Amino acid sequence: VILKKMSKLITDIKKLQDETLENLKNSKASNTVRAYKSDFEDFSLFCVKNGFKNIPSDPKIVSLYLTFLSSKNVRISTIKRRLVSIGVIHKMKGHYLDTKHPVIVQNFMGIKRRKGINQIGKKPLLINDLKQIVDVINQQNEPDIKKLRNKALLLVGFAGGFRRNELISLNKEDLDFVFEGVKINIRRSKTDQFGEGFTKGIPFFENYLYCPVKNLNNWLNFSKIKKGPIFVRFSKGSKLTSARLTDQSVALIIKEYLVKAGIDSKNYSGHSLRSGFATSAAESGAEERSIMAMTGHKSTDMVRRYIKEANLFKNNALNKLKF
Repeated sequence: VILKKMSKLITDIKKLQDETLENLKNSKASNTVRAYKSDFEDFSLFCVKNGFKNIPSDPKIVSLYLTFLSSKNVRISTIKRRLVSIGVIHKMKGHYLDTKHPVIVQNFMGIKRRKGINQIGKKPLLINDLKQIVDVINQQNEPDIKKLRNKALLLVGFAGGFRRNELISLNKEDLDFVFEGVKINIRRSKTDQFGEGFTKGIPFFENYLYCPVKNLNNWLNFSKIKKGPIFVRFSKGSKLTSARLTDQSVALIIKEYLVKAGIDSKNYSGHSLRSGFATSAAESGAEERSIMAMTGHKSTDMVRRYIKEANLFKNNALNKLKF
């Protein structure tokens, strides 16, 4: 009897351990977990090449890895993220790693001082650049279906201040066309890990050529998409599929048309739509809270960076000088 009870207890504990591990995995969005794993794979490769143990690891080894990254001109933000990822994977695997150990903290501080934290980020795609891209798309000798999708993708992405993953995750069921424009339901986002959701409202623009609502409507009517993903891939011959675009696709489309518009695409990415909206809105005098209501930012830090960038020349003391 005692052996039976002990066996059942061991089985129950194993089940609880498995469920706990699953809860730990689900405490983060799937994209976040993938990013942690990708970062940890890079750390593991470093360990294999140098004969170190990757898990459980030692603060001294992690510190060496950070130094290795800094020698490869990896951005400070990336080094910081890699450190977080290594710590999280250790926790998920049931190991403790002291990421606040002095050998890690002091080394990281030294790296920041030597490299500087104000590194060049991706450029925002400002409204005039976006209009130029739309004009270029209209001039292309491409199938209408491709031009309609790409215009709708870029204009909606910009107007809604969307993260790339939010944009490609949109379904037809998330859209509600109303008299004023379109309401877009965001089912889950980076800052809404529990899926409470929130709604963005995009109004009609006066100029229909650059109106995100009008272009989105044109795309949906032409493609005859009635349900499921709205921004989908094409197969050969520009035939519509039911497969979503990837977040990388957004960046590639932006870069493709920037090049065709004669604009250097080097420092642009999929994030350029989101930062472009925030910067353009700030330049036009939009309030901090109204920008945040559209972008879904929970912290004012990043939005204030966009506002500061937008006001770089507007509130410049040199404007008061006469030469």
